[in-house]
Amino acid sequence: MSELKNKKLFLLDMDGTIYLDNQLFPETVPFLEYVKSIGGKCVFLTNNSSKSTDKYIEKLSGMGITTNENDYLTSVDSCAAYLSKKYTNEKIYVFGTKSLRSALSAYGFNVTDKLSDDIKCLVCGFDTELTFQKLEDACILLGRGVDFVATNPDWVCPTWYGFVPDCGSVCEMLFRATGRHPVVTGKPEPDMVNMALEKYGCLAKDTLVVGDRLYTDIACGIAAGVDSAFLLSGEGKLSDIEKMKITPTYIFEDIGKLLEAIKG
Repeated sequence: MSELKNKKLFLLDMDGTIYLDNQLFPETVPFLEYVKSIGGKCVFLTNNSSKSTDKYIEKLSGMGITTNENDYLTSVDSCAAYLSKKYTNEKIYVFGTKSLRSALSAYGFNVTDKLSDDIKCLVCGFDTELTFQKLEDACILLGRGVDFVATNPDWVCPTWYGFVPDCGSVCEMLFRATGRHPVVTGKPEPDMVNMALEKYGCLAKDTLVVGDRLYTDIACGIAAGVDSAFLLSGEGKLSDIEKMKITPTYIFEDIGKLLEAIKG
């Protein structure tokens, strides 16, 4: 536990980690303030591709937390980095929210939500604007053999009343219909952590990934060679460790208990 005192970069998941739906956890603000007081940096790493960074800034502002664009890395950023290697000019069908289309368009990609013969890639994200038409379009495109990319593999997104299907669940539904699995660009792939280490000039040994999902947050930290803290305040349960064979560096009940451990 003593090594926690040396951490300077904290890569925080959001849903289930610092808040649940629209309810901020009581110790989130004290945690953020303490990290700032010791000269550390908190960065929000989220797999949720349904909202733009501006929406996250607005949401946290409503909870009393002031942030800016430099405080976030999302699965949209890692997806854009992947797409830039292969699809700089080709048309991309975006199966997701208007916000996701706008974000990828801002990166310079040729995006659409209309079916056509010249589409080369299907990108699936967490879609709170899901329609059957999108499902049908996706099946047609996957049947044609276009490339299939997903922003994240999360099965569910936590809410105040339980859970709703996330991108991973929709991709599973598409797999059952077409036999196609996507290439995943967000957590648990190490790209977002590696992007953070480079962007904020921090070493892996001084960094901690914090999240409530073993198969995304914690697996991402392990893949990137960074210590991880598994919080039991969201989707994940202690019994999942044995079931999934994914072992975090640390386990805490919530962000408040993590704060206590950092303070020693």
